[in-house]
Amino acid sequence: MIALFTDFGPHGPYLGQMRLVLAGCAPDCPVVDLLNDAPAFDPTASAHLLAALTPDLPRASVLLGVVDPGVGTHRAPVALQADDRWYVGPDNGLFDVVAARAEQASWYDITWRPDRLSTSFHGRDLFAPVAGHLAGGGDPAQRLAPRAAAAVADADRAAVIYIDAYGNAMTGLRSRTWPAETQLITADRRLPRAETFGAVAPGEAFWYVNSLGLAEVAVNQGSAADQLGLTVGDPITVVDP
Repeated sequence: MIALFTDFGPHGPYLGQMRLVLAGCAPDCPVVDLLNDAPAFDPTASAHLLAALTPDLPRASVLLGVVDPGVGTHRAPVALQADDRWYVGPDNGLFDVVAARAEQASWYDITWRPDRLSTSFHGRDLFAPVAGHLAGGGDPAQRLAPRAAAAVADADRAAVIYIDAYGNAMTGLRSRTWPAETQLITADRRLPRAETFGAVAPGEAFWYVNSLGLAEVAVNQGSAADQLGLTVGDPITVVDP
């Protein structure tokens, strides 16, 4: 399986162009859109979101990740092998949280280059061919070289990392073990915890532990982003009981 994680959005030719390359390189591998509206131009927020989403990927999957505001610059192209899954994309921090939380992680430089390499679309020209090569059972040594990598701290991100179509604001805070009385402060509002949306009145803001195990700010039958004025990157403060 090849999973796509990008900030491309659903419109335009970009996903289709990458899918064409993947179909040519690994025609027998299904391609799944894991997420294509990652925080635009924000590898740091996207890294925490990616780490929360990928534990359910089957072993031996390949994740093609493109959140790459530095495309065409000196930033390196990399591959990460973490817990028997491959991650292919830019070396800009996008895969750092995955690596930090993995039981086993090995980094590689992408040494292969295609005949055509644009300065603005490495997702199509470089990362997709490498991802397809790995997913199709190709020898990693033909396109990758091992690299040493510094350890990355496994820290949560006390900020909004994603806002969904309902206006719910996902944070980079893992929160399954917090007491029920824990509150969050954001946008100068102190928010109580609720277990479900229906536990609070319509229009009331609160936070809960979402299905990924992350703290998420929400409004019952409303938009937390609109009501609280939240955007990706806004800080979150945890108030212990």
